[in-house]
Amino acid sequence: MPADLLPIVESMSERDRPWVMRTYAGHSSPAESNALYRRNLDKGQTGLSVAFDLPTQTGYDADDELARGEVGKVGVPIQHLGDLTALFDGIPLTRMNTSMTINAPAMWLLALYQEVALAQNSSPEGVLEALTGTTQNDIVKEYLSRGTYIFPPGPSLRLTTDTIAYTVSAMPRWNPVNICSYHLQEAGATPVQEVAFALSTAIAVLDAVRDSGQVPPERFGDVVQRISFFVNAGVRFVEEMCKMRAFVSLWDTLTLERYGIEDARRRRFRYGVQVNSLGLTEAQPENNVQRIVLEMLAVTLSKGARARAVQLPAWNEALGLPRPWDQQWSLRLQQVLAHESDLLEYDDLFDGSPVVSAKVAEIVEGARLEMARVAEMGGAIAAVESGYLKSSLVSSHAARRARIEAGDDVVVGVNRFTSTEPSPLTADLETAVQAVDPAVESAAVRAVREWRAARDPEAVAAALHHLREDASGSANLMTASLECARAGVTTGEWSSTLRAVFGEYRAPTGVSSAVSPSGTGTLLTQVRERVLKTGSEIGAHLRLLIGKPGLDGHSNGAEQVAVRARDAGFEVIYQGIRLTPAQIVDAAVAEDVHAIGLSVLSGSHLEVVPEVLRGLAEAGAGDIPVIVGGIIPEADRQKLISEGVSEVFTPKDIDLTAMMNHFVTHIRKAHHLPT
Repeated sequence: MPADLLPIVESMSERDRPWVMRTYAGHSSPAESNALYRRNLDKGQTGLSVAFDLPTQTGYDADDELARGEVGKVGVPIQHLGDLTALFDGIPLTRMNTSMTINAPAMWLLALYQEVALAQNSSPEGVLEALTGTTQNDIVKEYLSRGTYIFPPGPSLRLTTDTIAYTVSAMPRWNPVNICSYHLQEAGATPVQEVAFALSTAIAVLDAVRDSGQVPPERFGDVVQRISFFVNAGVRFVEEMCKMRAFVSLWDTLTLERYGIEDARRRRFRYGVQVNSLGLTEAQPENNVQRIVLEMLAVTLSKGARARAVQLPAWNEALGLPRPWDQQWSLRLQQVLAHESDLLEYDDLFDGSPVVSAKVAEIVEGARLEMARVAEMGGAIAAVESGYLKSSLVSSHAARRARIEAGDDVVVGVNRFTSTEPSPLTADLETAVQAVDPAVESAAVRAVREWRAARDPEAVAAALHHLREDASGSANLMTASLECARAGVTTGEWSSTLRAVFGEYRAPTGVSSAVSPSGTGTLLTQVRERVLKTGSEIGAHLRLLIGKPGLDGHSNGAEQVAVRARDAGFEVIYQGIRLTPAQIVDAAVAEDVHAIGLSVLSGSHLEVVPEVLRGLAEAGAGDIPVIVGGIIPEADRQKLISEGVSEVFTPKDIDLTAMMNHFVTHIRKAHHLPT
């Protein structure tokens, strides 16, 4: 055999290890989620990715007023140590790789996780050192996209810093922070923005840990080594693969030059992936399967930039909560690629490609310029507080929406190739997704009240006092959080104690300063004329209130509706996320609005929307049209219409200008004007 072929043969004979395979899962209750996890592990899943419900993510117990309608909907409710113990019953945590998407209360859930792991073993010896996994504890992206923040940026960064400092010595195999660019892409980020904003966040975190003095300089390499990232992979899989190679290159340079990490192994870019759920369509949802596969290839094809862990959405996530069979289908996609294909038998397929090198260089250069712009503002935290990062994302998202509406960006089955045969997958929409039993919430409310009644009140009071005192000072908050976990403190109590010290925060919405895409289009011009004409006939400038009731923080859609309404000539009132129905009613009455648009993506629409309608009626404003948007099954749409909602839009309704035309029509009907 020729000598020059030997390296190729050798590389083919050494198969690379597969990535960790996860499914982002959890719903209803700890017991039901535990059963789901066990089934998924039996099917070959090699790690867990815990989805927590919105009350848990935002620091509320199930019996809090703000948790109404949200318990168990988009994840599992974890209110105390007993809940997390039940969640992992029979799952040995010292042999499990667990990802927890939790953010603001990340320190609290990690404290609970540690206590569960210790309780599972007869001796504490070596338990904490064996724990592997990740807490998604990047609070910056919460201010920009996902919305499950609680505290202002400063205290939030302190919680992240304390968690990192604790785990470096106590849990050396744990990834204490997950710099998360995933939701930045869903909020509109281009590849350049995704890379730049994520790395700017990483700089803010690493600088905070370094400057805190909690980690000796000689151990800072341990901190860098445990920083992980969580990224998004879109359907433009060549560009996405190049984005990952750009991430690898920039991270290596950054950690060497800024932080002096000489060991190349510690500078390795370590990341996990959830491929793009935003691109999944309600129309022709079977097309989502090939989208998911292409997106998975983006983060697995290039060995030098391959993900360490991958979790895939299910084909029907744009319709509702996936069933266990749907999650199995997504798991099998990973397994076929990893175990049936020859992907893992070769070295990097793209080394030396001039096309790939040029695209990577383009993203690297663009990201460096954007990172420099953020640095000039004072870093990622300052760029959040000024609104720059948010308005940049809203503007990018508006441009992307405009391209889709114009047909410049093709979405198969949505804006092109829309004729279709009836799908057997969605023949029965009632069974195509999983529904959460309405009794879940009342059961969780009873359970947390019983838990509180059974505790030692003195131990709880002492633990919360310790937490409050440490939060008021400069001590690492992990010690007091662990004491709270052992005393039986609840998620709501831990969070409310810190709220009292740190305060709460409302992030900039980015709507007022967002730049709209150039060009208007004939329909937008016509809608503007209708808005002016209707306002003239009514005798007032048309005012539209965009509201997000409940704890759902995914505001991308609401922001785009607000921007388009502004461009159509409406005066827009948008106060951001996490409003109670009563607050929305008060705003509608105070601002004397002519229509209300409610955005609900968490599945709580049947609880929070009727409450808004009742509040309007009681306030004498029941004639204001209410239009609802969200992931809403057909049966629920009919219920909302029967209760008085004027119209319901779902993800298949991509034409925002046409939506504005509907708003005007409903306003005219409400004022008895010809439509």
